[in-house]
Amino acid sequence: MLRRFYPDEYVDSTYQIDFEKYYNAGYRGVIFDIDNTLVPHDAPADDRAVALFEYLKEIGFSSTLLSNNKEPRVKMFFDGVCANYYIYKADKPSRKNYRKAMDLMGCDKSNTLFVGDQIFTDVYGAKRTGIHGILVKPIHPKEEIQIVLKRYLEKIVLYFYKRSLEK
Repeated sequence: MLRRFYPDEYVDSTYQIDFEKYYNAGYRGVIFDIDNTLVPHDAPADDRAVALFEYLKEIGFSSTLLSNNKEPRVKMFFDGVCANYYIYKADKPSRKNYRKAMDLMGCDKSNTLFVGDQIFTDVYGAKRTGIHGILVKPIHPKEEIQIVLKRYLEKIVLYFYKRSLEK
């Protein structure tokens, strides 16, 4: 039952992902969550995020920001980086906007990655859509109350996920 929430991969940081390896394996699109995946909650794009998107564009990736936030938050971040597209009020984990992001990038589920920090929205939505989902540890502990509550449930899922990897 919990397997539907398991990420395909779990890494410490978005900034440790070997995107060149994925590009060489045939991936061409990356969909990113923003808050606590690329920057702390509500923070603007920082130098590290800008450099990441410049690098992705340089090696040939198309990218989309996919967020449940309202447009002002998403657009503010989008304007600070070189992502190709953004989708706000995405209603994750609904598959609709994961598919829209792939369409915008000219990609499909076989050549698209998703990177996010939450299991029940980000990873579950990617998994439901059939996209390779990478879970990253949250950048900063400060979060909205509804996310804090979900983190307790995520700990249970991660416990069983890590246990399944050991088997």
